[in-house]
Formats: sequence, structure tokens, C-alpha cells
Amino acid sequence: SLIVYLLYKTLNDRYSESDIRQAYAEIEGLIAQGMLFSKADFSGEIDELNKKQDVKALCLNVAHDCNLRCKYCFASKGDYEGKRELMSPEVGKEAVKFLAQKSGALKNVEIDFFGGEPLLAWDTVTEVVSYARSVESKYNKKFHFTMTTNSTLLDDNKIDYLHKNMDNIVLSLDGRKSVNDKIRVRADGSGSYDSIIKNIAKIVELRQRDKKEYYVRGTFTKHNLDFSKDVFHLADMGFREISIEPVVGDSQDDFILCDSDIDTIHREYGRIAAEYLKRKESGHNPFRFYHFNVNIYNGPCIYKRLTACGAGRQYLAVVPNGNIYPCHQFVGRDEFLMGDVFQKELNEDIVDRFKNTHVFVKPDCSRCWARFFCSGGCNANNFALNGDMNKPYELTCQLQKKRIEYAIYLNIKQKPHYCQM
Repeated sequence: SLIVYLLYKTLNDRYSESDIRQAYAEIEGLIAQGMLFSKADFSGEIDELNKKQDVKALCLNVAHDCNLRCKYCFASKGDYEGKRELMSPEVGKEAVKFLAQKSGALKNVEIDFFGGEPLLAWDTVTEVVSYARSVESKYNKKFHFTMTTNSTLLDDNKIDYLHKNMDNIVLSLDGRKSVNDKIRVRADGSGSYDSIIKNIAKIVELRQRDKKEYYVRGTFTKHNLDFSKDVFHLADMGFREISIEPVVGDSQDDFILCDSDIDTIHREYGRIAAEYLKRKESGHNPFRFYHFNVNIYNGPCIYKRLTACGAGRQYLAVVPNGNIYPCHQFVGRDEFLMGDVFQKELNEDIVDRFKNTHVFVKPDCSRCWARFFCSGGCNANNFALNGDMNKPYELTCQLQKKRIEYAIYLNIKQKPHYCQM
């Protein structure tokens, strides 16, 4: 196994491979018998978490419209299976008030501009930012802004504005031109790579110069199971912060991943890890891969370990008409409509559903070694693929655990003194 291999690489000057395998087997046996670890009891933390009502972040779906027609889009090509519309500045300002009032004593709160394509609602974006800044002292808040964009509509003025006002920017691009333009297409079917790449290059140059957060985010599908090449392509373009996510969608689509792809995907993660180390050591086009950026020594706070993003409680989504959902991936599902920014009251029955989605109520997660790294997976994906927020999607679990294994491996390689015995 990878773990035995990592142990052998670290300890081979002191122990033989057979000794390491025997010790590892004995440890696994002790774990299976429940003799190695005391039972983790987080009931107190869970009770405390469930008492918290403060909202930390809002995803503002300022545009239920998009100028692209990406084939794998979870938002049904941008309209969330509804009418194409943009959020008005007035609704956006009400959302700011909602967040300010529902965040309690929290000082730092976040607004994420999302879509569809949020640049289509540019006036709303700028007015929301301006209004939020104007009421910071009134509500004793510090607003932080992020945006996820396909980058096709960027110009120099927008790039300058976003660089100055966004704490983080997520720039969508799937990697190589042939890969991107097969999936991320315009309404007329033409590719988007050429217009995206020049705009991303401009804004990334500014972000890297001023050490401000960003990452280039792609999606891999069955059509590019060699997605390590897409990561390396982005790195060769000078982009340092990269994420390539597995596609999620209807099993009838020809680009959807299946169990038979898992071994291939695992090998690709291995190639990315090896190249990551090689480039870091040489200094030639180094990069950071989002899914390997795991702090295995300290990690996130216990509340994030238990519930991840906090959807349905600490993190909510607002659509153009002001309606509120647990997150952007639940938008359009009537059973998850929680309220609106005008009434400012949330459906407590739905809130309670999300209180019962922590890792210890998910049977497949409660004893999993990776539970505090993935926090039980994405509730929206679990629901969409299994019909149950507490039943993780098995393929996603397999990929997540492999990414965490490589994150541990890279941590050990870069901090070997932690492993000295």
C-alpha cells in the first residue's frame, strides 16, 4: 500500500521492508479490535455547534444566466432550470443587511459573487461592494469578497477593480485548449480557451505580484483522464495556484466518471504529486495543487472537521429574487427553500436537517480514517447522487482518500524531521 511505501521510504535505513509490513499489519489489527485508540467523543462540540446560529458567509447568485454553455454545468447552463435573470442592486443590498444582522458577534463575514456568470451583473457586484463597505462601521463588520468567474468578460477595468476589491478570485479553465474547448463552449458551440487564457494571465500576474489569493480551477471528465497534463499545462502558463476537480453529474452523460476510472485517476494524482516535488526542488514553473494543500499537523477547527463548509447554517446562498437556499448547489430545489432576505427568517426545519449532517451521523464516515479531512463530503453531491445527505458518494470518497494520502506523503517529504524516531 502507499502507506507502507511511505514508511519504508522514510525508515529504510533502520528497518527492513518486512519489519515495516509486519508492524503495520499489527497496528491495523489493533485498530480493528478497538484496542489502539480511545473512542472520540465530540458530543460536546456537536451540541455547541448546533447552538450556533450565526451566518458567516453568503453566496450571492447575482446571475442566473451565463454566456457559456458548459456541458457539465450543475446550474443547467447558468439558469438553474429556471428563468434567466440577474440580481438587482436592491436585492444585493438586502442580502448585505441579512448577513450583517444574522452574523451575530462575528466580525469577519464573507460574500461570494457567483452565478451563472457574475460578471453579467457587474453593476450589482460593484454596488453591493460599495454598500457593504459603507455599513461596516454601523454593523461592526469586516466584509470579505470573493468571485468565481469564467473570465471571458474581463477587461482591464474589471481586472483592476477585482484585483483591488476581491480577497480571493476563482478563475475557471479546464487546462489544455483541446480539453477546455470540448466542454466549456459558447452558445454557438465555439470554444472559450483563447479569450479566457489572455484574461486570466493578466489578473494572475497582478495577484502573484501582490501575493493575493486566487486559483485557476478546472474540471476533469472521462474525456481527459490524463488530467495531470492539464495541471502541468496551467503550471507552464505561469499559474501557481491550481485545482482540477472531478466532474459530478447525471450518469447518462458520456463524460461522467465511473468506478472503472478510479485506478487511472489515482495514478494521475501520483503523477501530479511527483511533478509537484520535482518542480518545487528545481524552481522551474512550480505550482500548488489545491487538493494537496492539507495541514495534517494542525488542520481546521473542530467545527469545520465535523461539518465542512457549514451549508444550511453558517453558509447560505441567495438567488436573484432574494430567496435563500442552503448553498448554491441546492438552488431550485423547493424542499430546500429556506426563506428570503426581506423577511430575514429561516425555515428552522431545514436548518435542523443540516444540523444532523455531521460526520458522526454518517454511517460510512463515523469510523473512516479520513473523516476529519473531508468532513463527510459535500451534502449537495451526496443528496443529488444518493438521495441522502448522510450517504457519501462512493467514487468521490475513493478519490478524496487518495488525495489525502498524497497530501500526507508530500507533507512528510517536505518536513521529514516530523517523522524522525
